[in-house]
Amino acid sequence: MTQINLKRGYLEKNKKPFVIAGPCAGETEEQLLETTIALAKTGKVDMLRAGIWKPRTRPGTFEGVGAEGLKWMTRARKETGLPVTVEVANTNHIEHALKAEIDVLWIGAKTTVNPFSMQEIADALKGTNAKVMVKNPINPSLALWLGAIERLENVGVNVLGVIHRGFSDFGNKKYRNNPTWQIPIDLMLERPDLAIINDPSHICGNRHSLASVAQKSMDLNFDGIMIEVHRDPDNAWSDAMQQITPATFNEIISSLVIRNVMGYEHKASQDLEESRKKIDNIDEELIRILGQRMDIVREIGKYKKANNTSVFQKSRWEEIVGERIKMGESLDLSPGFIQKVLKAIHDESINIQEIILNK
Repeated sequence: MTQINLKRGYLEKNKKPFVIAGPCAGETEEQLLETTIALAKTGKVDMLRAGIWKPRTRPGTFEGVGAEGLKWMTRARKETGLPVTVEVANTNHIEHALKAEIDVLWIGAKTTVNPFSMQEIADALKGTNAKVMVKNPINPSLALWLGAIERLENVGVNVLGVIHRGFSDFGNKKYRNNPTWQIPIDLMLERPDLAIINDPSHICGNRHSLASVAQKSMDLNFDGIMIEVHRDPDNAWSDAMQQITPATFNEIISSLVIRNVMGYEHKASQDLEESRKKIDNIDEELIRILGQRMDIVREIGKYKKANNTSVFQKSRWEEIVGERIKMGESLDLSPGFIQKVLKAIHDESINIQEIILNK
């Protein structure tokens, strides 16, 4: 079986980004082989992917070719010399995938979200040499994501990394799945040992913004990219709009700018150190000022309790937001940023005053 090391420490010392690519689904042996061989010729792929079992939201759509496709994947590995990965969602999938000696299994978002399913998968993998990647759950929950990883690790499964494919967000028109970047960033901080792979295909749901999302992930120090590539995307049997040709894939990966990572273990320039010290000092002052502001909020809360006044004052809030946005624009701060900061402060102010009113 092809050996593969995907841990974050390995990637930081060796090739980066780690690139996983292939069709959304294996449709026919010819389609899968033509696509994967074309990808291998670009020299920019580290692992091949394809959906063999497709967890479709509604019945009646193409749900994958099933275990027969595993033979196509192993042939693609033989033809290209590249390791392969497929999604598994139940114990039957696992049995077939392990028998076919698939190099890496990935757990999809619709499975990760369910602790019962994750425990069944963990139990089925116990005692095997399986290597696994875990996609984020469809819900925007770091706890669910970590829980899925921990269930696998608790039975001795080798979890190589995680895949960020965005989160379900009703009414979002920009993305198919909202990236909600803070959650994968928090996971990186919680589990710095695991490689983190970005899946721009499922985040975007279209091929037009793939490059920008992929670059964003590189800017945030992700370890790799997982992207859907098809020999004829427009005629793909599933998720046609988000798949690209091998040629377009080559262009996107070639255009990625990989940023240097300068941690504290590296010697930064004197100018950078001075700038960091200034930021530290300003942050300390900001926190002191916020503390002072909340002291005033408590005094207002006491007044509102004594005078039986409601916590939320809509006209006052709208006045503050309008004035602060104008002030922020004069300092080259975006309205969106000012609104987020003010909302966080306002939410905490309301919490403090509600505690006072209900004592």
